[in-house]
Amino acid sequence: MANKTANVTARVNPEVKRQAEEVLQQLGVPVSVLIDSLYRQIIMTNSIPYSFALNTLPTRDTMTDAQFDRMMAKGLEQAKNGQGVSLSDAFSEINDNI
Repeated sequence: MANKTANVTARVNPEVKRQAEEVLQQLGVPVSVLIDSLYRQIIMTNSIPYSFALNTLPTRDTMTDAQFDRMMAKGLEQAKNGQGVSLSDAFSEINDNI
């Protein structure tokens, strides 16, 4: 494996840096790994290809039973009222956003 000897220097707002490094720490990704990975993806895709993100939507393991029941009841009401999309439309939207 080639030695990593090149440095990248960038000036950023200190608060932006702090917040970004906090997210990276939660993701378990060192800044140097993020930059190296991003550069490799830029080369491979000839674009800025992706972003890292924390899940901001609630998951079942983070919800109380009462919260889960409320969410499910809301979904059931929406389904009964015809507020939704077909399965094929939902998958099309997901595929378009990947």
